[in-house]
Amino acid sequence: MNFRELLLFALVGWTSIGIVGTAVHFAKDEHTKAVQGIGWIVGVWLVYLGILIAVSLKQKERVVALGQPECFNSMCFTVMQVDEVAGLPLQDGRRLVRVMIGVSNRGHKRTSDDRIQAYLIDAQGRQWGETPGLSGVRLTARVGPGDSVVSEPVFAVATNATGLKLIFTQGKRQPGLLVIGDTDSLLHQRTIIPLGR
Repeated sequence: MNFRELLLFALVGWTSIGIVGTAVHFAKDEHTKAVQGIGWIVGVWLVYLGILIAVSLKQKERVVALGQPECFNSMCFTVMQVDEVAGLPLQDGRRLVRVMIGVSNRGHKRTSDDRIQAYLIDAQGRQWGETPGLSGVRLTARVGPGDSVVSEPVFAVATNATGLKLIFTQGKRQPGLLVIGDTDSLLHQRTIIPLGR
């Protein structure tokens, strides 16, 4: 857990204590103190969200080159190679793109990133998720400390798709949405990996 995640965790803890305190004040008919408690909770959250949005809007789109890792805590993901899957023709005008990704664990215990997902976008902004059933080792595989595995997710993209970029995300329904400066935080620019296709 980094400092920014710890800050959010502390804010949530403080808020929980504040809600309990406010409920106690209401139960004792101390409405003035209860309203002040609510005011503090709302005020602190507004300041925090203001800082979160300001940092997100200030950030520029980050570009990670092929062969460079993108890390989420102790789990790192490195795009090593990209190729087209031959021999599996699709009837709907799409082509299959396979991305070879090294998944490594820089931590001290066997773990995985259960929320990690990858998707492709093209120069037109169209988006494609992983095609299920074609990948083998998943990005969410458990990896021992200091070890690595190779995942090969496959994406079915339009035949006219150009300028493909891969994006890793932990999704929008996770705590990173409210972590200041996190790549998945509210209004934050994406981190992209150009695939040269």
